[in-house]
Amino acid sequence: MAEAVLVDLFGLKLDSQQICHQTLLKTLNGIHCHHAPKAKFLCIMCCSYVTQERDDEQGLCDWEAGNGFSLLMRDFETVSNPSMAASLYTIKQKIDERNLSHIKVIVPEHRKSFMKAFIDQLFTGVYDFEFEDLQVAWRESLLKPATEINAPTTHQLEEIQNEIETYLRGLPALKGDLTIIRSPLIPDRLFTRYPLPSTDIFIHGFTTRTGGISYIPTLSSLNLFSSSKRRDPKVVVQENLRRLANAAGFNAEKFYRIKTDHANEVWVMGKKEPESYDGIVTNQRGVTITALGADCIPIVFADPVKTVCGVAHSGWKGTLLGVAMATVNAMTAEYGCNLEDIIVVLGPSVGPCCFTLPRESATSFHNLHPSCVRQLDSLNPYVDIRKATRILLERGGILPQNIQDQKGDLDLCTSCHPDKFFSHVRDGLNFGTQIGFICIRE
Repeated sequence: MAEAVLVDLFGLKLDSQQICHQTLLKTLNGIHCHHAPKAKFLCIMCCSYVTQERDDEQGLCDWEAGNGFSLLMRDFETVSNPSMAASLYTIKQKIDERNLSHIKVIVPEHRKSFMKAFIDQLFTGVYDFEFEDLQVAWRESLLKPATEINAPTTHQLEEIQNEIETYLRGLPALKGDLTIIRSPLIPDRLFTRYPLPSTDIFIHGFTTRTGGISYIPTLSSLNLFSSSKRRDPKVVVQENLRRLANAAGFNAEKFYRIKTDHANEVWVMGKKEPESYDGIVTNQRGVTITALGADCIPIVFADPVKTVCGVAHSGWKGTLLGVAMATVNAMTAEYGCNLEDIIVVLGPSVGPCCFTLPRESATSFHNLHPSCVRQLDSLNPYVDIRKATRILLERGGILPQNIQDQKGDLDLCTSCHPDKFFSHVRDGLNFGTQIGFICIRE
């Protein structure tokens, strides 16, 4: 049974003859009687303006005040906007506020394929849609159908995409301004000897949760990852990324995320891409590489001498498997980097104040170094994955002064600071994602 019912009257035109009004009222009343007992949300979508072809034509919104429609509106919510993108995004917000997933869309047959095209962009696999034809007795002026029912053309799909993107670009940032945390260890500029000018090298940073448009509480607002298990669609994440790229100065069209497997595989960009990997290294200019994080550590690597960079995603499993040093080793093996030149910056992650593991797993960290674990005798000891990462990097030959894992906002616990960061530990399965990123300037 549908939890939400959406009636699409977006293209509706009515004439002044009472029979049209009565026909529509009868149809809507039938929908209400059938679905009201179990549905938690009943909604009518209509256009906030209609180009009238005849003096006696009315748009639905012009008609609401009379003809018995106002009584029916006590049972339906009406969403009225000038664009489909705005209307459906508003309806999605109302559905998400109620945490609903099963949705029936009652739509004129000739509009079904277009409705599906918008829904495919604005919703994810979390939602289950069922479509039903809107059955209204056709009159010349009522819900005029297209002469043919065809799937949207490539050009029409592009127009739908553009309409959605344009609407999202106009939305205000939530939770404050977009903030990027940077490390002073990674140089934005390489200062050469006189008389040569300074040379730009890296763009890098770590994101917080502010400055995006994602509105769901655990994803708000600069969520930078979409999946079929989350309510944030790709188009929203892409808009968040566009805003980040504009603020940071990188090209959003050349942006690569790690394909996380919680292991230690590293992709050397330019070689065959593995199916999954938790590290990337490159010497390509203008390409931004990024590691995801929401308690796991996003790590950024830079060699200003060889002009090489890398990123790694290090959760507790990846930490024990040595993903940080695997990334370092790829930089030295593929690009001839020297260990003493490599800078490593650990982004915000869950701290030992909040992160626990079963004793058997925690023992592996204790064996690495006792200072990585507190309360080892308990069932779920506290584990410091940041300290373990530093220890492994130093043992691998990275200079201690070239590792930044403290100071500023970099060492804040993601779980302890809900105003700044997303956290799986704190928020559960529908958590948002922040990133660490780096790019060699073109």
